[in-house]
Amino acid sequence: MTLGVPDVGAVASYYEDFGLRRVGDRPGRGLVLATTEGGEVGRGATAMLEGHPERHVWGLGRHHIGSNFFWYLKDPVGNFSEYYSDLDIILDDQLWEPSVVEGARGLYNWGPPPPPSFIQPEDLAALMTGSHAPRA
Repeated sequence: MTLGVPDVGAVASYYEDFGLRRVGDRPGRGLVLATTEGGEVGRGATAMLEGHPERHVWGLGRHHIGSNFFWYLKDPVGNFSEYYSDLDIILDDQLWEPSVVEGARGLYNWGPPPPPSFIQPEDLAALMTGSHAPRA
């Protein structure tokens, strides 16, 4: 998922170039969702990083909540995006009971620890002051 994208089409095309399924987008909100089937996250992320190792953020790992494999990358405009597969799907809300997951398990079940920039982005102050807002 990519949020706050100035050019949703360009970022979506980036994912589609790697054969990822585009789940959807919301123009104006800059949201792009892409997923892959069958646990191909490692191979796919490696292909996306080829020639661009600076795009690596965090992964390969597995989230505890959702049980999906993940790899976080920077898209062509520098936003963090999650490349994932095998997300659990709740088919019957009646059978699922929400719970609070604390600590590291709230982020991941296994994999390398998240980098500091994942928790506190380097441009956080600029984001909070609105310097990334579109200019009129």
